[in-house]
Amino acid sequence: MKVLVLGAGGIGGYFGGRLAEKGVDVTFLVRERRYKQLKERGLRVQSIHGDLHLPSPQLILSGNEAGPFDVVLLSNKAYTLGESIDSIAPYAGEQTVVIPLLNGIAHMELLWERFGRERVLGGLCFIETTLNADGDVVQTSSVHDALFGEWEGGRSERVDRIEQAFSGIIGSMRASDHIQREAWHKYLFITTFSGITTLMNSAAGPIRETQYGLELTRQLSEEVASIMQALEAPIRSDIVEKQMVTFQNQAATMKSSMLRDMEKGLPVEGDHLQGYLLAHAEKHGLSTPLLKVVYNNLKVYEQKRSHPV
Repeated sequence: MKVLVLGAGGIGGYFGGRLAEKGVDVTFLVRERRYKQLKERGLRVQSIHGDLHLPSPQLILSGNEAGPFDVVLLSNKAYTLGESIDSIAPYAGEQTVVIPLLNGIAHMELLWERFGRERVLGGLCFIETTLNADGDVVQTSSVHDALFGEWEGGRSERVDRIEQAFSGIIGSMRASDHIQREAWHKYLFITTFSGITTLMNSAAGPIRETQYGLELTRQLSEEVASIMQALEAPIRSDIVEKQMVTFQNQAATMKSSMLRDMEKGLPVEGDHLQGYLLAHAEKHGLSTPLLKVVYNNLKVYEQKRSHPV
């Protein structure tokens, strides 16, 4: 099975690297700066589950001839989605399956429009990664899992084939019979977690330990859940309770990737995550005061980033 991974950052570098480590035929589609970096140093992963070094990973630059590939893994940030779709299009044949590992839901419509619903699976991942100053992937969470599956649910022959090819890696890349529900649940958690950590400019521990930290986290989660319920998303009725338990069990040092991006002065996915939900909240006349504060904080960050004083 030939796999194309768009990007070799924290997510693509980690899961693509683990697949290549197992022996899967993996090629990374990267930009020129990353291409040079990987040519010089190879792909290096520093992980609590064991380090990895691929001295000569298979690389291509956008526009170079290759493929088509059996599977394309999208590991990009949502704000580069349009560019990313254009980049992978030449490598997607009639039988190619696209698996996005992005946060949120809005990207699915764009992928369906370009490639057709029949060629796009649902996907998501649970992992804490970043790139260090040398461009190495640093993975620090106990969980390092990716899920994928047919958007409408159930199993299929192609999903079984992909799961078999992805099995046996360090970490987990497995099929789900209910990927749409899993995606909405992940969306709820990441919107809440990224929202509260960026608003408080803090990892999980200090937020939990302050007087109103858990109360505000729950309020934000309930606001987000109310929007998803209005959209008739297939979320569980007790999902807020379950995710509050998850939040309380996070390592005290756990940060959202959005907060890590802000600390580095990088773009954020506020429009794709919080903004998308707020737009639907307004259409349904829902009151979401804390989500508005979270979103406005992100927009202030973007404004200051674009026009530093």
